[in-house]
Amino acid sequence: MARVGILGATGYTGVELALLLERHPEAETVFLSSEASAGQELPSVFPRLAGCAKIRGQKLQTASACQSISVDTVFSCLPHGASAELCLPFLDGGAQVIDLSADFRLSDPALYPKWYGKPHPKPDRLGDGVYCIPELDRVLVRGAKLIANPGCYPTSVLLPLLPLVKAHAVGSGTVIADSKSGVSGMGRKAALANSYCEVNESILAYKPGRTHQHLGEMNQQISKAKAGGLPLLFTPHLIPMERGILSTLYVPPASGIDATKMRSILSETYAGESFVKVLSASEGLPSTGHVAHTNRCHIAVAEVPENDLVVVISVIDNLVKGASGQAVQNWNASQGWLETLGFGA
Repeated sequence: MARVGILGATGYTGVELALLLERHPEAETVFLSSEASAGQELPSVFPRLAGCAKIRGQKLQTASACQSISVDTVFSCLPHGASAELCLPFLDGGAQVIDLSADFRLSDPALYPKWYGKPHPKPDRLGDGVYCIPELDRVLVRGAKLIANPGCYPTSVLLPLLPLVKAHAVGSGTVIADSKSGVSGMGRKAALANSYCEVNESILAYKPGRTHQHLGEMNQQISKAKAGGLPLLFTPHLIPMERGILSTLYVPPASGIDATKMRSILSETYAGESFVKVLSASEGLPSTGHVAHTNRCHIAVAEVPENDLVVVISVIDNLVKGASGQAVQNWNASQGWLETLGFGA
């Protein structure tokens, strides 16, 4: 079995990851770091983590502390900036690192301060990371030592959009991505904006148009599929539910392309995939409830008669397919295992 550890184990994504690894047949969790819950047994913080009863959260604040731990793979659920500082000592010590933060998603160091407001802590190491959405890039991740796990919003947008871009099905004009996320996407740290009275019976758009940090990641991946990329407007919304993302894309079709053709392209792309389902016209539209607590993505293409845009809708669980589940799927792919290992699928 592989000896694994989690940096930042008591955030929402860290807990989800610990639960997935608890039932993974190739994983033995040997350490969990937590600044807030250092010294505590994890089930006392999250009763669902019964399988971690013998592991106490510990602080890891120096490279020497990290390198003193014998581990095969480390999953980092730390915040942006902090993740690169603490996960690289494990990498330099010979361990594989799967980073769930944004620290290794962008390949150009100049883009990091633009989208994250400060210079990258280790700009010379950006080239070490392999960005991977498994259904689209799994060949790249085999044997990778540093995997940049995609963000939740980009996963919900790129899974439906990239196959259409690669098939030259997207015409000129702006693609609009309208995404709605549950409150867990804002993280576990207490903040007024995330409190019950602020979010209940309310919906909030934030960082609209071309200001959200995940847009840089989306643009980078689209530019790899199409030289020069394409115009993309992205507006996320916070809605009063625990988890899930629904992204509605308004896509200008290329000449000769309609909703039926786009659905066919997506169906062919994801035929045989365990975690992505493209709904037929008769199956209706997807709901976040259909994929909650799973590593699945459901995609639908809506018929819009006499309209110059095609509507494409995707749903994922932001904590699973948008974070921890995709990290485990990437780990499986990097090791040459079945990607469904640990999911019961």
